[in-house]
Amino acid sequence: MRKKTAVTCSFALTAGLLLTASQSWTLTPASAPSMAPADAVSEAQTPRAVPITRPEQRQNQHDTSGMFQAATAEPSSTAFVHQPDEGKALGFDFYRDPLDAKKPMASFEEAYRQDVAEKPKVMATQRQLLEMRYDLTPHLSPDVTMTRGKPIAVGPTARLQQGVSWELLDSMPPEDVRRDNLFPYPPLPHPKQATGGQVFPQVQIDMFPRLQRFDVDFDIPDAFLPEFPPAIFLQNRPELGDVSRGEVVSINNYYRLFKELLTPVQLDGLRMLVTPFPQEEFNPTDDRKSAQPSLGVACLDCHVNGHTTGQFHLTPDVRPQERRFRLDTVSLRGLYNQQIHASKRSLRSVEDFTEFEQRTAYFNGDEIHAAKKGMNVLNRVQVSHMAQMQNMFDVPPAPKLDPSGYLIPGKASKAELSGQQIFFGKGRCGTCHTPPFYMDQQMHDLKLERFTREPGDGPIKTFTLRGIKESPPYLHDGRCLTLEDTVLFFNLVLGLKLNKQEESDLVAFLRIL
Repeated sequence: MRKKTAVTCSFALTAGLLLTASQSWTLTPASAPSMAPADAVSEAQTPRAVPITRPEQRQNQHDTSGMFQAATAEPSSTAFVHQPDEGKALGFDFYRDPLDAKKPMASFEEAYRQDVAEKPKVMATQRQLLEMRYDLTPHLSPDVTMTRGKPIAVGPTARLQQGVSWELLDSMPPEDVRRDNLFPYPPLPHPKQATGGQVFPQVQIDMFPRLQRFDVDFDIPDAFLPEFPPAIFLQNRPELGDVSRGEVVSINNYYRLFKELLTPVQLDGLRMLVTPFPQEEFNPTDDRKSAQPSLGVACLDCHVNGHTTGQFHLTPDVRPQERRFRLDTVSLRGLYNQQIHASKRSLRSVEDFTEFEQRTAYFNGDEIHAAKKGMNVLNRVQVSHMAQMQNMFDVPPAPKLDPSGYLIPGKASKAELSGQQIFFGKGRCGTCHTPPFYMDQQMHDLKLERFTREPGDGPIKTFTLRGIKESPPYLHDGRCLTLEDTVLFFNLVLGLKLNKQEESDLVAFLRIL
């Protein structure tokens, strides 16, 4: 297990209040503008339009001629007419042509127009797939919320084929489920696999428009995502609880929020984590998926507030392209207790992970792409500062757990106590998710190819279950939208034979971790 629809008017109002960044201290409430807050990154990469009043500003016939195009360049020798292709390189040029361009010399404008024209069909196809697999109508818990008050979605959401019940699936051997294509949780694909890349939820794009792609949108409804902004917990200041103050930490506010909470080293690491660097889809070249050239993305654009809001991309660790699987952004909460990093690469230090992400994963695991679009080679001092900051992010408090990670009987409900017994007994969850942090520092292969017609994903690292209710959707690709879906998934995959009450009690236990 691992990790747009409206709710009530009152919750929508509350969310709106949370998402409004704090006004500048120089403005009075009466004069404060009602607009998105200023973003230093967008300001830095967006030039101002100014009046053309000086002669040097005006473009002349020379400026607008076609002489600057490669096709009109004069050859260095007239003898080339007798050579193959007249001395011209007519094929693809890696530094000049966008990756996956359909022809050499393709312009950004051509790729942009094609992607924009295809986007409605791309997203309609993905929406149809999701609606075929899931009931996307959110059923929100009346009494269980995430830290800042967002209700958690209650499942299951998976749709079963006509005439099929959970009880029937539970009784079928895996090969029969696979033969009849009945498994309700097949891999969740990226909406545009051929391109892949990082995709951000609309609620985040509304605040930071620089994260908008022109070729694809986010697909999972907001009700099934973590809070935005998520709470922040610091393991060096546990008495403070949530230190986010309802803001999304960025280059615009990190210093104001944390100058009195962090050491100088940690604060510098945070500065680096909110500083954007070039990435596969967000960069200043023609080979990008943002309408305007971009400085890139920051680490905390994906790991918002040291957590996640469901951003996804493709695993950088598999080839060819059609074999790569969707990968959700994981939370950085509790990173200080993790000894392996990345779902497949099993890196053994957060320093290595921090350094290699910049040069490889940000570019689909290809350092050649990084060299083209803007490789960021961090020195080891910067890496260590970033790592020290990441190690400060803590998991949410769990007041019903004792220091060993087990329920305190006097604080737990009957269902929660029953769920704990199932977790460590019949459910076999504790085999991989060992307390107190509920992970085992191992990688495991569920061999899902037994149930689906797709090849399995092989070993995936075990993620912590501490604070798990705040990290939907679940599994490495987000195919389980709720905790109820996740329990049903493992009930089938591990052949647990849990009854409905046991499933419900297990969910109750997971919610308090």
